[in-house]
Amino acid sequence: MYKFIYALSLKLLNQQVPATGIGLFRILYGIITLQEILFLYYFRHLIFDPIPFIDVEFPMLGLFLIFWAVIACCVITGYRYQFAVTCNYIFWLVFVNFTSMQRDFDGGFDLFMISAGCFLLFMPGDKALSFDHLRKKLSVPYTRERLPAATVSILSYYLPVFFCLGLLYLDSSVHKMFAGHWRNGLGAWLPSTQPYYVSALDMSFFLNNEFLQKTIGYTILTFQFTFLFLFWHKKLRLIYLFIGAGLHLGITLSLNIYPFGLGMLIFYSLLIPHEWWQALRQHCTSTQPSLTVFYDQQCPLCNRAVTILNHFDLLKRIDFRSAQEFSASHAALKHLSLHTLLTDLYAVDQHQQVYAGVDTYIQIGFHMIYTSPVSVLLKLPGIYSLAKNKYRAIADNRQRTLCTETCLVTTPYKENSLYHYLFENFATHKPKNFARKVSKIIIALLILQLNSTVHYGIIYRLGLKNQHNALTIPLSQASNALLSISQTFLGIAPHALYLHDHFTGYDRILAITYTDASGKENWLPFVNEQGRLLAPNWGRVHSMWANIAVTPTIDNTRLHKFIMKVTAFWGQQLGLNLNTTVFHIHLKKISAPNYWVYDQLHKNFSSPWLTIGEAQWHDNKIIYHLPNDINSL
Repeated sequence: MYKFIYALSLKLLNQQVPATGIGLFRILYGIITLQEILFLYYFRHLIFDPIPFIDVEFPMLGLFLIFWAVIACCVITGYRYQFAVTCNYIFWLVFVNFTSMQRDFDGGFDLFMISAGCFLLFMPGDKALSFDHLRKKLSVPYTRERLPAATVSILSYYLPVFFCLGLLYLDSSVHKMFAGHWRNGLGAWLPSTQPYYVSALDMSFFLNNEFLQKTIGYTILTFQFTFLFLFWHKKLRLIYLFIGAGLHLGITLSLNIYPFGLGMLIFYSLLIPHEWWQALRQHCTSTQPSLTVFYDQQCPLCNRAVTILNHFDLLKRIDFRSAQEFSASHAALKHLSLHTLLTDLYAVDQHQQVYAGVDTYIQIGFHMIYTSPVSVLLKLPGIYSLAKNKYRAIADNRQRTLCTETCLVTTPYKENSLYHYLFENFATHKPKNFARKVSKIIIALLILQLNSTVHYGIIYRLGLKNQHNALTIPLSQASNALLSISQTFLGIAPHALYLHDHFTGYDRILAITYTDASGKENWLPFVNEQGRLLAPNWGRVHSMWANIAVTPTIDNTRLHKFIMKVTAFWGQQLGLNLNTTVFHIHLKKISAPNYWVYDQLHKNFSSPWLTIGEAQWHDNKIIYHLPNDINSL
């Protein structure tokens, strides 16, 4: 096995492909992280306060979330890439392992984001679609020659997909084989019929087609079992790309665990064929520029401005030329002296119309198309005058000097990413040695994942964990210790989501209403009359209520804790006086069968509610009037 992995690693190491897919993956990962940070910030009192707004345990937590959001923006834009992804990885570790996020508010994708963040540390995310790539361009004078697209080792594409998708799918499929509704082909159908789990979209048209649902269920099982072994093949990659993307897009749209669906979906950007990026680039870029811009070649500021504008000219519709070299040969500029040309940034369009100064920038914005709103803004009265005055002040006071190219370099750019150090330095000089090290790391990660899959996917499911003897006890302890480390730092964990041990006995759900000052009873904006969890209470807040507070066997201690949190948080958000507001707890019976039932979703929606108790605050303490055993109702 080692020889096979070594030979494959060495082969893939030397295969270079465009870096565009890695850049897109970095952007999407950063966006998912940023939206989750904004979610945490909005619900920070519900998630992190022992008693929301009343007992605030981390008063500075909001500031740290803002810091994290800034880091996520750096990840999205690819600015100071290695620093940004390292800080982001540390933030995920700290928030997941040292706050209540993992214990009470598991988002279902936290460990997945840690795993992806760990791989980003070693991926060439700064090679494409990044500000770091622009910083590299700014370290040298502008040149009209179009630089070739950055290329990277194809290993940087395959390794994250192999571990973060392939091994995850295989582990998940092992668990699914022990669930009756998955064996019956209803793995996608059952969660979509449960009020707590569905999104605002009504998918009944699809849910009420038994053949379609079983086809989807068995397709998912087949897909997950085979993905690890077949996604490598070029002819099969498109099949796995479209099925996988469709699967996770379906999760995002139909269920209210959209962060999980989107977090998995972004990995399919690494499966997009590399030829597509080249074809897209050729299709979108203009063969003939629609605007020619003349700049002062001996002006450092002009060189930097032109380099920046050229970097963002994605469609290549602007041609930047040196005024010293090309102005005399351009008919539209023959009436201008070279001295006049060097005082401003001049441009000529296809109709031989000449523009100068701020008007040149406005035309550049229009011709780049996607920046047209900025140009429209610059043309507004008042803003145009301010921009013109500011431009004149900068242009008239800029420094011009006759110099060699080296004097235009302001800040030499240095490659400092781990990918550059490992793949472009070490691997280039010692490819076989590097391939051996990579092979050993791959085998180590396989062992860590195998430990999780065998321990929880087979031994646990077969009930062998209780058969203790002198050999199995130390092995079990070692396995748990190993899993603790791999889960914390690499996100390797059992992926037993929505199986029979979750839905068996899940035959009742709870909701909360309150009586306002006028005596009218209203539904808390949490669970509605149908039993659906309302936005924005999705993701990890959904997990808190639907997976921890309300379970097949409801524990009153946990239930009381989360009723307290929900009523305190939403009471404050609604401006209620907690000490005078009575909260009513309602229960409705639902069904979660292992066999297909027509219109099961609406049957669960229409089930009647039964008022089972109340909760009321007094002097910052909550008093419950609930049955001792809700499970018997």
